[in-house]
Amino acid sequence: MARHDARNWSDCTKMIGLLCLAASILTQHGSSGQRVKVEPEVLSYPGQTVNLRCAFSDATGIQLTMVTWIYEPKEGERINIAVFHPSFEPNYPNSPVKGRVSFTPSPPNLASPSIQITDVKMTDEGKYVCEYATYPIGNEQGITYLVMLAKPQNLASVMTVEAGTKPVIVAHCESVDGRPAAQISWVTTANGNATTASKAGADNTVTVSSDYYMTPTAADNGKDISCVVTHRTQVKAESFPMKLAVQYPPQVTIDGYDNNWYLGRTNVVLTCQASANPVPLSINWKTMSGEVPDNVQISGKELKVLKVDESVNTTFVCEVKNSLGTTREQVTATVREPSPNPTNAGVVAGAVIGSLLALLLVAALIAVLVTRSRRQQQGYRANGGSDMKTRIFGGGKKASKNGTGGGAGSGGVAGSNNNGPIYVYNESSSHQGLGEKNNHHQPLTMGGRPEVVATTPTAQDILLSNELDDAERRKFDELEEEERYDHFTGGAPILQLRPPHDQDDMIGDYLDDDMESQRDGSVISRTAVYV
Repeated sequence: MARHDARNWSDCTKMIGLLCLAASILTQHGSSGQRVKVEPEVLSYPGQTVNLRCAFSDATGIQLTMVTWIYEPKEGERINIAVFHPSFEPNYPNSPVKGRVSFTPSPPNLASPSIQITDVKMTDEGKYVCEYATYPIGNEQGITYLVMLAKPQNLASVMTVEAGTKPVIVAHCESVDGRPAAQISWVTTANGNATTASKAGADNTVTVSSDYYMTPTAADNGKDISCVVTHRTQVKAESFPMKLAVQYPPQVTIDGYDNNWYLGRTNVVLTCQASANPVPLSINWKTMSGEVPDNVQISGKELKVLKVDESVNTTFVCEVKNSLGTTREQVTATVREPSPNPTNAGVVAGAVIGSLLALLLVAALIAVLVTRSRRQQQGYRANGGSDMKTRIFGGGKKASKNGTGGGAGSGGVAGSNNNGPIYVYNESSSHQGLGEKNNHHQPLTMGGRPEVVATTPTAQDILLSNELDDAERRKFDELEEEERYDHFTGGAPILQLRPPHDQDDMIGDYLDDDMESQRDGSVISRTAVYV
């Protein structure tokens, strides 16, 4: 057991030692990488002057011996382009930038040995290394990437194609002589795919091209398609909106035939609708028989039948032509017998129904208004004047009850007809027991007693009297029982109700045509009231 623990301790010690060594190496590398200060990336356009800065940040305890600038292209070997030793003049070996490179400031110093390159070219792009020779730590370096930019020339176009069954290029887009390479994308609702290719251009630039492929149809003509170019030199992406150009033969339809061409119908029109790319060269109307009827007028894409008759019972053909071909469409017209009143029957029926509904509405409105008015008047008569009772003398329940319509001895109303005058009995007055409704009667003096002349009751009075409820009728019955005239046994004179102008026709106290025989053999007046 002790031997096993010793072995584990030895392994742990070795592992810790390795970790400490790796950390030391990483620390030294990190610290050395931070001593040489450079810009990680410098951008430039052709023809400009660029400055590549370099400095040693902390030389404490370190002796700086020499500085060398090295150019490392993307393809090829490293090349020294500038060397400085404090004991010698700056040296510029043969390189692609010789004559255009120099230390700055001049004369240079080891603490800040920056360089500048004038009239930079696209081929100057690459990695530039600032390397220090030091003692005792050896060489130290910093790397700067020079990125040459070239704003490309972007363009896009659509291809005019014919509708078919195979994929073809319908649009093309290019970004020419850019640095770095541009990115191209497509935006469209058309169903297709894009292919993109790049090729080296002049002076280390890149040209990127993209084609959009699809199987074109007539429905694709005019659809929107846009090429979008994105490049580092552009503030925002550049878009090229376009419309697809697909050519196709004419597509023809005929509108206007409703299968209701009846004899005598006028001004029916057929319209030849045609779409094509290129646009149609001509639109022609003809018939299958070869002759156009006399009552047919043709104007461009419209064919107008002035009046339908048997001559238009034929097949009309519309022929459209463009550079890709000719297309025909036809419609066969069938002439029918006219239907009786094909358009007026519905109008007449609608008018009749509308009139009936209007009449019913008016009648209902009148009935409501009349009923409301009657109820208001009835309420006024029954409630507003609670001491008044309306009675009709000369007919009704009491007349039929006595069988004779009332006699002189019984105090009934003279006469058996229902058209007698209407009287109002006032319970609150002790001087006048009976008064005629509506104040149409003038009091007269006859034999020392007042005589009342009655007029014929109005229809409103009769209706209102008939609308009295059972309670009111019972009250009237009780009132008639109390006021029954046959209770008066005195020999008082008779009060006759008659117009004043009939005084000359009286026989005694009665009119000669006013008397009426009764079943019991008596004769009584129709208009007299026995008091």
